[in-house]
Amino acid sequence: MSKKLIIFGFFIFTSVTFFSQSNRVDYLPTFDKRKIHYGFYLGLNQNDFKYSLKTDSETQGTTIDIEPSAGFNVGLITDLRLHKNLNLRLEPGLMTNTKQITFNNSLDSNIFTNGNTREVNSTFLHVPLLLKFSTDRLKNIRPYVIGGVSYNYNFSSNEDGDDNTQGQFRTKTHNYMYEVGLGIDIYLYYFKFSPSIRGVFAIPSELKYDNDVNSPYTSQINYLGTRGVFLTFAFE
Repeated sequence: MSKKLIIFGFFIFTSVTFFSQSNRVDYLPTFDKRKIHYGFYLGLNQNDFKYSLKTDSETQGTTIDIEPSAGFNVGLITDLRLHKNLNLRLEPGLMTNTKQITFNNSLDSNIFTNGNTREVNSTFLHVPLLLKFSTDRLKNIRPYVIGGVSYNYNFSSNEDGDDNTQGQFRTKTHNYMYEVGLGIDIYLYYFKFSPSIRGVFAIPSELKYDNDVNSPYTSQINYLGTRGVFLTFAFE
């Protein structure tokens, strides 16, 4: 599943929903007057790594290829109404995905003594604190933008375990990210359904360097952090 497919699917879905809902009777007319409410979400993600190499990496022949794959996310929602158009949201959940990293060196193809491909499995406890800015309600729909920061605990980091000399690529256990996105609230007869699309971006580097400071796998990496696209379906 590509990022383009996730984005395209989101906009097709919301466009169809917009036209199908616009002429119906108003559902849940007092929903947004609640001070606090709860819900849950399900979704798909495609996470990649953004990376930068140190300035001398080209002279040493180092290149990196990263192949992402689709994952899923699931979690709970606590929503606090601050203003008629502003809400504070806590959305703790689990996020899982897999990435494959391939290391190359044009000067010495035998430098990677324990293979040049690593599969990086990530399972995060993802805890975002978000501000949601909504427009005024139009019958049964309400577009919004959302953004904030998150703390992420990576259960699969292997931070204190074997490094690439034993075939294991390591990342940090504790990570911080920010995310921005847009979506639409759709008021149905019994609940509110909210599809959204979001971008997620790591702030500090997640890379855990190998114990050998001259490791051919990690010594040339300056920064490595998650970049992802989420397609989320919330039920409130």
